[in-house]
Amino acid sequence: MIELRDISKTYAKSGTKAVDSLTLQIPDGVIYGFLGPNGAGKTTTIRVMTGAIAADSGSVTIDGIDLDKDPLEAKQRFGLVPDTPDLFSRLRAYEYLNFVADVYKVSSADRTSAIEGLAARFELSDVLKSPIGSMSRGMRMKLNLIASLVHTPHNWILDEPVVGLDPHSAFALKELMREHAAAGGTVFFSTHVMEVAERVCDELAIINKGKLIFTGSLEALRELRESRGAKAGTGEAGTPVAAEASTEASAAAGDESLEALFLALVEDSEVPTL
Repeated sequence: MIELRDISKTYAKSGTKAVDSLTLQIPDGVIYGFLGPNGAGKTTTIRVMTGAIAADSGSVTIDGIDLDKDPLEAKQRFGLVPDTPDLFSRLRAYEYLNFVADVYKVSSADRTSAIEGLAARFELSDVLKSPIGSMSRGMRMKLNLIASLVHTPHNWILDEPVVGLDPHSAFALKELMREHAAAGGTVFFSTHVMEVAERVCDELAIINKGKLIFTGSLEALRELRESRGAKAGTGEAGTPVAAEASTEASAAAGDESLEALFLALVEDSEVPTL
């Protein structure tokens, strides 16, 4: 389980408040999608969540362990896939994976089993002896995915993991995410690919301009959209036109894709309140 309590982060140079009083609880056994427009604060949230940068205020706990008070123990409990696969280009792929396994003190037998199994699933077995610098972005992303799981973490945190993956690897990733959650682990990932989020996520959080604007299931998001459509249709109370508009809005919301619901919610969140 991952918990963020009242997290805020402002970048000093720009003065931009990238994350504003964000509170999230990501439970075990679920795939939790983190959605938002470009610049909404997704990557900043993940960097704070993993200890890459410090928040201005608030706290992060990983499986009940405070990230500020016991960072090494907390970081042992998650695997991270960053948004860019920037790796040690001079190392060979297997050298990098063994380096990561050394950092997490994974036994020789366990690391061999994990690396061989994951490399086979991502069709990377034949290139483990290749220099990382010679690999394509997609291959480096697959290497990042393997490295994030080599120590069998309970919590799996991924920032835009689908970008650059071929269809087979994207399918393998989605299967692994489902397996990880089914085994009781936590999966938290950000994405712009709404079709992937719609298919695999149990829960969603949507952020815009640093503020959380929705948490819950896709069904809950549809219900929210329906309720707002019903309210929007009551302009001339009691008239047939208002009733018809409300009914049509509710029916449409029930059929809308996650992408349509997401865009409507983000648009609504930017409308100033009177």
